[in-house]
Amino acid sequence: MALLKLKQKAQVTIPADLRRQFNLEEGDYLEAEATENGILLKPVSVVERPQTWQEKRAAMGPVQDLNPESDLTPREKEEQIAEWVKKARRDHAARRP
Repeated sequence: MALLKLKQKAQVTIPADLRRQFNLEEGDYLEAEATENGILLKPVSVVERPQTWQEKRAAMGPVQDLNPESDLTPREKEEQIAEWVKKARRDHAARRP
Protein backbone atom coordinates (compact mmCIF):
# COMPACT_ATOMS: atom_id res chain seq x y z
CA MET A 1 0.00 0.00 0.00
CA ALA A 2 1.36 3.39 -0.97
CA LEU A 3 1.41 6.29 1.47
CA LEU A 4 0.65 9.71 -0.02
CA LYS A 5 1.22 13.09 1.59
CA LEU A 6 -1.15 15.99 1.00
CA LYS A 7 0.98 18.93 -0.14
CA GLN A 8 0.46 22.62 -0.78
CA LYS A 9 -2.80 23.41 -2.61
CA ALA A 10 -4.10 19.88 -1.81
CA GLN A 11 -1.75 18.18 -4.30
CA VAL A 12 -0.68 14.57 -3.99
CA THR A 13 2.00 12.62 -5.84
CA ILE A 14 1.08 9.15 -7.06
CA PRO A 15 4.03 6.76 -6.61
CA ALA A 16 5.97 5.86 -9.76
CA ASP A 17 5.12 2.14 -9.60
CA LEU A 18 1.39 2.95 -9.61
CA ARG A 19 1.81 5.49 -12.42
CA ARG A 20 3.57 2.82 -14.50
CA GLN A 21 1.00 0.16 -13.61
CA PHE A 22 -1.89 2.36 -14.76
CA ASN A 23 -0.03 4.13 -17.59
CA LEU A 24 -0.52 7.54 -15.98
CA GLU A 25 1.34 10.53 -17.32
CA GLU A 26 1.46 14.21 -16.47
CA GLY A 27 -1.78 15.87 -17.60
CA ASP A 28 -3.91 12.72 -17.37
CA TYR A 29 -7.28 13.00 -15.64
CA LEU A 30 -8.40 11.04 -12.60
CA GLU A 31 -11.93 10.86 -11.26
CA ALA A 32 -12.24 11.13 -7.47
CA GLU A 33 -15.09 9.23 -5.83
CA ALA A 34 -16.08 9.17 -2.17
CA THR A 35 -16.50 5.58 -1.01
CA GLU A 36 -17.35 3.97 2.30
CA ASN A 37 -13.63 3.32 2.90
CA GLY A 38 -12.19 6.63 1.67
CA ILE A 39 -11.38 8.26 -1.66
CA LEU A 40 -11.11 6.20 -4.83
CA LEU A 41 -9.12 7.67 -7.75
CA LYS A 42 -9.90 6.24 -11.20
CA PRO A 43 -8.16 7.12 -14.48
CA VAL A 44 -10.57 8.53 -17.07
CA SER A 45 -10.37 9.55 -20.70
CA VAL A 46 -11.49 13.04 -21.58
CA VAL A 47 -12.25 13.89 -25.20
CA GLU A 48 -13.16 17.33 -26.49
CA ARG A 49 -16.75 17.54 -27.77
CA PRO A 50 -15.90 18.62 -31.33
CA GLN A 51 -13.53 15.67 -31.65
CA THR A 52 -16.19 13.31 -30.31
CA TRP A 53 -18.79 14.49 -32.81
CA GLN A 54 -16.29 14.23 -35.64
CA GLU A 55 -15.49 10.63 -34.65
CA LYS A 56 -19.19 9.75 -34.38
CA ARG A 57 -19.93 11.19 -37.82
CA ALA A 58 -17.02 9.24 -39.30
CA ALA A 59 -18.21 6.01 -37.65
CA MET A 60 -21.81 6.48 -38.76
CA GLY A 61 -20.91 7.34 -42.37
CA PRO A 62 -20.90 3.77 -43.70
CA VAL A 63 -23.97 2.70 -41.69
CA GLN A 64 -26.87 1.68 -43.93
CA ASP A 65 -30.34 0.38 -43.24
CA LEU A 66 -30.28 -3.17 -44.62
CA ASN A 67 -34.03 -3.47 -44.19
CA PRO A 68 -35.49 -0.25 -45.66
CA GLU A 69 -38.87 -1.97 -46.24
CA SER A 70 -40.19 -1.16 -42.76
CA ASP A 71 -43.52 0.19 -41.58
CA LEU A 72 -41.78 1.87 -38.63
CA THR A 73 -41.31 5.62 -38.46
CA PRO A 74 -37.76 6.92 -37.98
CA ARG A 75 -38.58 7.58 -34.31
CA GLU A 76 -39.89 4.03 -33.83
CA LYS A 77 -36.72 2.69 -35.47
CA GLU A 78 -34.59 4.74 -33.06
CA GLU A 79 -36.60 3.42 -30.10
CA GLN A 80 -36.14 -0.12 -31.36
CA ILE A 81 -32.39 0.41 -31.68
CA ALA A 82 -32.29 1.88 -28.15
CA GLU A 83 -34.00 -1.25 -26.84
CA TRP A 84 -31.48 -3.46 -28.66
CA VAL A 85 -28.63 -1.46 -27.10
CA LYS A 86 -30.16 -1.77 -23.60
CA LYS A 87 -30.54 -5.52 -24.06
CA ALA A 88 -26.96 -5.88 -25.28
CA ARG A 89 -25.73 -3.93 -22.23
CA ARG A 90 -27.79 -6.08 -19.85
CA ASP A 91 -26.48 -9.25 -21.50
CA HIS A 92 -22.91 -7.96 -21.29
CA ALA A 93 -23.32 -6.98 -17.63
CA ALA A 94 -24.66 -10.45 -16.81
CA ARG A 95 -21.51 -12.05 -18.30
CA ARG A 96 -19.06 -9.87 -16.36
CA PRO A 97 -17.27 -11.51 -13.45
